[in-house]
Amino acid sequence: MLRFAMLLPFALLIPTPATGAAEEVNATFLACGAGKRITCVVDGDTFWLRGDKIRIADINTPETHRPGCAVEAALGAQAKRRLTQLLNAGPFALESGKRDTDRYGRLLRTVTRSGKSLGEVLVTEGLAERWNGRRRNWC
Repeated sequence: MLRFAMLLPFALLIPTPATGAAEEVNATFLACGAGKRITCVVDGDTFWLRGDKIRIADINTPETHRPGCAVEAALGAQAKRRLTQLLNAGPFALESGKRDTDRYGRLLRTVTRSGKSLGEVLVTEGLAERWNGRRRNWC
């Protein structure tokens, strides 16, 4: 299994041995706006890092774009805010899994800090579910 590390300041993902730790990434994130997306958070499970769109591979969060109901919209907004906080809390690593990209071309990565999945933090806080291959109805 290969892991991928982010080399600073470039947004190049390079393989590193599975036994080695992925290099830590540190960036400042804001919510994505209408303009060009470079380093920002789209929603609770998708963000941009230095021009690369990344989908957190191990979770699914409520939708913020076209939510099914007001409850989903509120949970989605909360998940987005919390992911922004988690990413801004310090260096993190991006780890690849079985697939490199999803059907939309987003990089699939597990985001970890000190070996703990940030996605799992969102699951524990009730803002995400573990990814099981399909979206859940949050309404």
